[in-house]
Amino acid sequence: MRAVAHLPKTTTGVTVHPAGGAAAPSRGSGFWVIGAVLVLLMLSSSVPSALYVLYQQKWDLSAGVITVVFALYAVTVLGGLLLFGSLSDTLGRRPVLGAGLVLAIVSMALFAGAQGLGWLLAARAVQGLAVGLATGAMGAGLLELAPRSRPALGAQVNSAGPTVGIGLGGLGAGLLVQYGPAPTALSYLLLIGAFALALIGVVRMGESAPGAARPGRGFSLSPHRIGVPAPVRRRFAVLVLTIVAVWSVGGFYLSLGPHLALSLLQSTNYLVGGATVALLAGAATTAQLFLGRTEALRTAVLGLCGLLAGLALVLLALGARSAAVFLIGTAVLGAGWGAAFLGSFRALSALAEPAHRGELTAAVYVFAYLAMSVPAVLAGLLTNIHGLHRTSVGFMTAVAAVCAVALWMTLRLAARTRAEGNTP
Repeated sequence: MRAVAHLPKTTTGVTVHPAGGAAAPSRGSGFWVIGAVLVLLMLSSSVPSALYVLYQQKWDLSAGVITVVFALYAVTVLGGLLLFGSLSDTLGRRPVLGAGLVLAIVSMALFAGAQGLGWLLAARAVQGLAVGLATGAMGAGLLELAPRSRPALGAQVNSAGPTVGIGLGGLGAGLLVQYGPAPTALSYLLLIGAFALALIGVVRMGESAPGAARPGRGFSLSPHRIGVPAPVRRRFAVLVLTIVAVWSVGGFYLSLGPHLALSLLQSTNYLVGGATVALLAGAATTAQLFLGRTEALRTAVLGLCGLLAGLALVLLALGARSAAVFLIGTAVLGAGWGAAFLGSFRALSALAEPAHRGELTAAVYVFAYLAMSVPAVLAGLLTNIHGLHRTSVGFMTAVAAVCAVALWMTLRLAARTRAEGNTP
C-alpha cells in the first residue's frame, strides 16, 4: 500500500484511503468516536493537576516531587510513542486504540485507590503509556475519517481535542474536589465508566488505516518507526518549534499553574487551580474554533503573537503581583496557545503520505511531550531553590524567547511558501 501517488488529496494535503483496499469505513461514527477518545484521554491527563495541591498537603510532597509526578506521565507518553508510535499503521487503528483505553482504565483505578506517592507514580506511568500508545492512532484516524465535506475537520479536532479535554478535566476535577465526596477518587471512578463506553465505540467502529494488517500478515512489537520524510524535514523543523513553545506553556500550567494561581489569588479553594487550567484551555479552544478556516501558517503566526502578548501580561502580573492581570494574561496566553497549535498542526499534518501518517504524527507528539515535561521538571526543581515566583518569571521569559524565534522562522516560511505559489 505504498503506491499512493495517484490517489486524490484533500485541501489539507491529506490523502484519504479506504482501509486495506476494502470498502471505506463509516466516517461519521468512527471520526467522532476517535474524537471522544482524544478528549477523554486529555481530560484524564489534566485531572491530577487539580489534585496536586491536595496530594501535596495530604502526603507532604514538595513542588519538585509534584513536577516529577507530572513529568513521569510525559516520559511514559514518549516511551509509548517511541515503541508504538507507528504501530497502528500496520496493526490498525482500532486494536491500538482499544489497548490504549484498557490501559487508561487501569491507570484510573490506580489513581482512585492511591495511598501515597508510589501509587501516584504508578498511575501516572500507566496513564502515560496509554496516551503514548493511542496518540499516533488517534491523530492518523482523525485525518483519515474526517467528513469529505469538511476535510480540514480532522486537523481541527486533532488540535482542539487536547485543549477541550484539558479544560474540562481541570474545571470538572476542581469542582468535584472542592464540592464532591471522595475528592481523590470520584473523578477517576467517573472516568472509568467513560472509558468503558469509549471502548465499546472503538470495538464497533470501522478500520481506516490503509496499511492495516490483513489475515496472514505478521507484525512485530519491536520499536516502531517515528520519522520525518527527508524532503519535508526543513519545514518540519520550523513548524515543530511552535509546538515546543506551545507545550512548554501547557506543561508549566498543568504542573505549577494551580499553585501559582492560588498564591496570586490568595485562595485555598481547590477550584481555583482547576479553573486556571480551564481558563487557559478554554481560551485555546475558542481561538481554534474562531480560526478554523484561516490558512495554517497565518493561524500559527497569529497564535505566536498571542503567546508573546500573553507571556508579557503574565510577567507583568508577576511583577505587580496582580491576580486580575494574571487571569487576563492566562486567557490571552491560552488563545495564542490554541491558535499556534492549530496552525502548526494543520501545516504539519499535510506533510506525510497516508501509509506513514502515524509515524509523522507520533514525531510531532514526541517534541510536544518533551517540551511539556523537561521544562516543567526544571521549573519544579528551581522552585525548591528560588521559589515559585522567581522561577515563574524565568520560565516565562525563556518561553517568550522561543516564541520570538519561532515567529521569525514561521514568517520566513510563509513568505517562501507564497513565493513558490503554494497556499500557506
